Amino acid sequence: MSRPHVFLPLTLVLAGVAVGAQTNDDVGARLLRDADVRAALDAAQAEESRTIDDQVRLCEIPAPPFKEGARAQAFADALRAAGLNAVRIDGQGNVLGERPGRAPRPHVVFSAHLDTIFPDGTNVMVSRQGVVLRGPGIGDDCRGLAVVLAVARALNRAGVQTPGTITFAGTVGEEGLGDLRGVKALFGDTLKGQIDRFVSVDGTGYGITHVAVGSLRYRVTFSGPGGHSYGAFGTANPVHALGRAIAAFADARPPSDPKTTFSVGRIGGGTSVNAIASEAWMEVDMRSVSQDALHALDTRFHEAVERALAEENARWGQRGRLTVSTTLVGDRPAGAVAATSPIVEAAVSVTRALGLPVELTEGSTDANLAISLNIPAITIDAGGAGTGSHTLEERFDTTDSWRGTARALLAAIALAQ
Repeated sequence: MSRPHVFLPLTLVLAGVAVGAQTNDDVGARLLRDADVRAALDAAQAEESRTIDDQVRLCEIPAPPFKEGARAQAFADALRAAGLNAVRIDGQGNVLGERPGRAPRPHVVFSAHLDTIFPDGTNVMVSRQGVVLRGPGIGDDCRGLAVVLAVARALNRAGVQTPGTITFAGTVGEEGLGDLRGVKALFGDTLKGQIDRFVSVDGTGYGITHVAVGSLRYRVTFSGPGGHSYGAFGTANPVHALGRAIAAFADARPPSDPKTTFSVGRIGGGTSVNAIASEAWMEVDMRSVSQDALHALDTRFHEAVERALAEENARWGQRGRLTVSTTLVGDRPAGAVAATSPIVEAAVSVTRALGLPVELTEGSTDANLAISLNIPAITIDAGGAGTGSHTLEERFDTTDSWRGTARALLAAIALAQ
């Protein structure tokens, strides 16, 4: 069992924070002077043990890529129990619940993602050792889901009425080959034209991500007739072509500023050690904070693939010529919201008001899509401390994790102004 949560009213916790030093138009400081807001913050802190229980409970429901349904249903049930209106699951599998404000706008979507990178059959049980939780996905993004629920509960518990409306959401398809299909559906269909601000709660710590790292992902398949490794020798070999392509692309030297990266993440093909394969494939990931740099690397990648095909076919003449298919399986746009934009300044303001460190970061998250549509968007970390993201040994330290819940709550209120 985890160590019992020690509760001190937020009034005492913030006693040493120089709230009075903030300016009158600082939204974080202004909100902390509101009795209902402080009551909501106290409620969130007092119920952090419940938030941690939610984090564990949701994480123990498998949500492999494209199979988030069971976790989505549990999250929908939790949103209803939190008192939200019009809770539903849309056609793509996203979960939504509404908390009306005094007016429909501004309309804020406050979300976390449901899916993990882990395939069917992964042991997703969470172990507790003191204040530390261990389990795949426990921080990314079971923590985010639990904090989204906690924010909704605290707002209703304290009766906070926001000027604008907040939709709380759990999205599908954020990880891997999901290609942001959840938020693409939100912005393109479910809530098309209705979203004024978007916040993704994702990961651990206290960062504020306002620079979107774009990515392009491809599946490349070389195909040919194949044959016996001895009897059909001289037939063009898809595996050899794949090796040529990887070697050529691996020699690329993308810029370090803006940071631009690439990786061949998966390869496969062939049927036997003594057979020329009829097919060989790879999956490739390219990333950059610059759309132009990403485009340049993309051009280099396609050149490497086409050159590998030509060289392998030329090596063996006309015998068993190869073909190649290159399929785009992921496209996340790069972009940024200025550090001086209202949405970033609001997040910074509430972070400082709670005495937390301010860290502006870059990353690849659900917010990428909103940023590409010129809709103000950020991703905020959900508190606590995590290590081993995207591994089976992922861990989450719950020490003072309530501070992340409090920051998320204050940000939701600030952005619904």
